Amino acid sequence: MHTTPPSAAGPAAAGARADAGGDAGADADTDRWATFRAERTLVVAARTVTSTVRVLECLPALVRDDGRICVVFAHDPTSAFSEGVPDLLHDAGCRVIPWDRIPAAAPDLILSASENIDVPAGDCPVLVLPHGVGFQKLVPDSRSSRVRLSGLVPDALLEAGRAWLAVSHPGQEEQLRAAHPKTAGHTLLVGDPCFDELLAGLPRRPAHRRALGVADDRRLVLISSTWARSSLIGQDPKLPARLLAALPYDEYRVALVLHPNVWSRHGAWQLRTSQLASALDAGLLLIPPVHDWRPALVAADLVIGDHGSVTLYGAALGAPVLLGAFGEESVPGTAAASLARLAPRLEPGAQGTELAARVTAAIDGYEPGRYAPVARQAFAEPGRAHARLRGALYRLLRLAEPDSAPPQAPALALPGPPRATPCTAWRVSTEVTADTVGVRRFPAAAGEPDRDDVDSAFTHLACEDTEPDRRLTESASVVTGRAAGDPARWIADTLEAWPGAVVAAVAVADDTAAGGPPGAGGALVGLRDGRTLSVSGSADPGLAAAAVYARLRAGLPLADAEVTLRAGAAGARSPVRLRLRLQGAQPLP
Repeated sequence: MHTTPPSAAGPAAAGARADAGGDAGADADTDRWATFRAERTLVVAARTVTSTVRVLECLPALVRDDGRICVVFAHDPTSAFSEGVPDLLHDAGCRVIPWDRIPAAAPDLILSASENIDVPAGDCPVLVLPHGVGFQKLVPDSRSSRVRLSGLVPDALLEAGRAWLAVSHPGQEEQLRAAHPKTAGHTLLVGDPCFDELLAGLPRRPAHRRALGVADDRRLVLISSTWARSSLIGQDPKLPARLLAALPYDEYRVALVLHPNVWSRHGAWQLRTSQLASALDAGLLLIPPVHDWRPALVAADLVIGDHGSVTLYGAALGAPVLLGAFGEESVPGTAAASLARLAPRLEPGAQGTELAARVTAAIDGYEPGRYAPVARQAFAEPGRAHARLRGALYRLLRLAEPDSAPPQAPALALPGPPRATPCTAWRVSTEVTADTVGVRRFPAAAGEPDRDDVDSAFTHLACEDTEPDRRLTESASVVTGRAAGDPARWIADTLEAWPGAVVAAVAVADDTAAGGPPGAGGALVGLRDGRTLSVSGSADPGLAAAAVYARLRAGLPLADAEVTLRAGAAGARSPVRLRLRLQGAQPLP
C-alpha cells in the first residue's frame, strides 16, 4: 500500500520560518534582497530536458497564486543528456541556482522528474515524478556499467527515508516492492498528470490538427520513437522517408516525435542534415522536443511507435497503433508489455504498396477500445492527478493546501506553426476516363514510390519553380508556380527556362481569369505547342496541370471540357469539377 507523507503543519508551524523576512531558507546575505516573503522553499532539480519539461508542465497548476512557496530551479549538469536544459529554464523564466548552492537554499522539498539526481546531503524530502509512463523499461545506469529500472531512485536515498516515488497505478507500487523492497512505504499514488492533460486536449483535436497544418481530408501518421539503438528510429532511420514515398501526398501528412535524448545527444543540425534531410524535403513534420508532441499525439490518426511512453500514451488515448520496433529492455508484466501483445507489428523494411496497405488497414480496421486494458493497467482514476499531486506536494512541504478548488489538468496549448519544408516536387500518377481524372501525388524527395498502382497509370514528374534540386526541375514534365505579374509571361519564361517541361501552370488569384466565378481561384496552363488553357475549379496549379497533362497523354480533347478531378483515393478528398477553356493557340509572348 502507498503511504501518506507527513501531514501539513498547523498555522504556527506553517509560519515558523516566515520571520526570515523573505525567501524561506535563503541565507542572510541573499535574503536581504528579497521583495516577497515566503514560508517554504521548493527546489526543482533539473537534469535532462525530458524530466525538466515534465515538471514545468504540471507544477504551475499546483502552486498557482500561492506566494507562500518560493520555487527555484537547480541544474544538475552530470547527465549525458543535459544539453538544452539551461536554455529551457531560461526560456521559461525560471530562477536558477548552481547545483552546489542547494544546501544554502535550505530547501523544504526537492522535486524532480529525474530519479538519477545526486541529491545533496540533508534531511528534506525528495518527491520524484515519473518522466514517462511508470516503470516500464530498463535503462543504462550512469553510475555503473549495469542497467537499472527506469524511474527508481538510488538505494541510498531510499535508505535515508527521504525519497517519495509518485506512481500512476497501484500495480506499480506492487511492482516496485517486488523488485526493490526498500520502496515499501515510500510510494504515492497520484495518477499521471501528463495523461490527464492529453485527455483534456481531446475536445480540441480539430484545432490542434489545423494548427499543425493537417487538413480535414488528410490523415496524420505520427511516428514515435524513444532513444537508443533499440528504438524505432535507431532500428529504422529511413522509415519516415519510406512512409512519405508510399503515402499519397493529398491524403496523408507524416509527423515525427523523437525522444528529447535523441535531440540532446545528436543535435538538431545532425538530425535535419544527416538523418532526415530527404524526409524533411518531402514534407515531414519534425515535432519540436519540448511541448508540441502532446497536441501532435492528440491529432494523430495512427501512431507508429515502439516501447517508448509516447506510443503507450497514444494507445491509451484510443489511437490505432503499429509497432515498428519493441526493445528487449521493456519490463515484463507492465502496461508496455501488454501493449506489445495487443498491437500489430509493422514489418521491418516495409515499403511502397505494402507499407501503404499496412497503414490503411491499421486505421480502417481499428476497433475502438482495443487498448482499453492497457490504459487501465497504466493509469488509475484518470482526471484526478493534479489534485492528488498538489495534496502530496503540500503535505511534504508541511503547508495547508490553498482554499482554491483542486486543480484540474490544464488545456493543451495549441502547437506552434510547424517548421516544415514545403514539398515542391512530386511523382504524379494519373488515371483517366472520358470525363474524370484521378490524381495521386507522391513527394519526389522521398524517392521512388515503388507502388504497383503507380506502374499501371500515366506518371510524370511535377515541380514548383521554387524546387531547390535543379536535377528534379530539369527532369520535370510539369512546372508550376504562382506568378506575381503577367501569368502568360510567366508561362513563356518558365517553358524557356526548363526545355524538358511539356506543361507550365500558374495560379491566378481571381477565377474570372480562368473562366470561372469571381474570387474562386484557378490556374492558367500553357503547353509547349503554344496552346493556353484556363482551368477553373481548383486553386492548386499542380492539380490543374495534372488534369491537363493526363488528358494530353490520353489523347482526349482539351478545349471546352468539363472534368471531375479526384485527388487521392476514391473518397479521400471531395471531387472537384474542373472547366477547361482554350484561351489561345498562338505562340506565347
